[in-house]
Amino acid sequence: MARFKTMLAGVTLSATLAAGTAALAAEVNIYSYRQPELIQPLLDAFTKETGIDTNVLFLDKGLVERIQAEGANSPADVILTVDIGRLVEAKDGGVTQPLSNEIVNKDIPAQYRDPEGQWFGLTTRGRVVYASKERVSDTAITYEELADPKWKGKICIRDGQHSYNIGLFASMIAHHGADYTETWLRGFKENLARKPDGNDRSQAKAIMSGECDIALGNTYYVGLMLTNEKEPQEKEWAAAIKILFPNAADRGSHVNISGMALAKNAPNKDSAVKLMEYLSSGKAQQIYAEQVFEYPVLPGAEPSEIVKSFGAIKPDTLSFADIAANRKLASELVDKVGLNDGPSM
Repeated sequence: MARFKTMLAGVTLSATLAAGTAALAAEVNIYSYRQPELIQPLLDAFTKETGIDTNVLFLDKGLVERIQAEGANSPADVILTVDIGRLVEAKDGGVTQPLSNEIVNKDIPAQYRDPEGQWFGLTTRGRVVYASKERVSDTAITYEELADPKWKGKICIRDGQHSYNIGLFASMIAHHGADYTETWLRGFKENLARKPDGNDRSQAKAIMSGECDIALGNTYYVGLMLTNEKEPQEKEWAAAIKILFPNAADRGSHVNISGMALAKNAPNKDSAVKLMEYLSSGKAQQIYAEQVFEYPVLPGAEPSEIVKSFGAIKPDTLSFADIAANRKLASELVDKVGLNDGPSM
């Protein structure tokens, strides 16, 4: 069987693979929401160490639906994705199976694991505040303060329904309750400089241009911008901002995760488990940290030097199960307050 390293979404897997007749002990098939170039160094290192080949199918949407449609003959062995919402989506969609593994459970703290073993976090990224180096003198901030009128007209964000924001809003519900969070969201909305728009990188661009003074963004995007040789203008965006870690003096900053799950009908289960053990190891987590500028979940593992330069992060210890449980309500509140309509005129 011809070995495939990366396939674009929508490309059909080979008939023999789909039929399950070519399941080999020395390969593992990965369905990934993560960009192939971000995970390839990890997979290359895994193959070099174990001799097990890795085949990646990258999708930008519809991963769960694809596996559901493939049914019992799905070639998927391991699912890789970002965001607690997508991990829970895979579990709720019935395309994962539980894994109780001594190595994985030892390396990944319980906070970053599904209580039923259906998914596991590998790295975290902070949902922090990007602030103008020129116009913002504050050196500390809280999420609660984002509703303070002193920031009126000075905040930029991407779509309020984006999974990164929904995760943060769900954490606010978990900490403060729905009523408080609704009131907070209304105040936050009135502080926006414009309707939510763009992605996290464009929020940094908006700060550099003076459109706003602060924005919500993920930590790892700053590392990606600072090292972007193909689009050097992004280096300028990143150089214009500083990172403020919200709630550093109390509960800590909200973090989200990238993670993995064992596919329900994994035809190469033994190889799949070996890959999951490898991805949870310190060696792999260090590669991950250097490649995508995220924080390893393995206790004692170090982030990259670029990430260290942002300052120390104190992660919120709220369990991801609690965040996941409040995502639906958070989404409903975003619509209820009309966050995506922007501030009132």
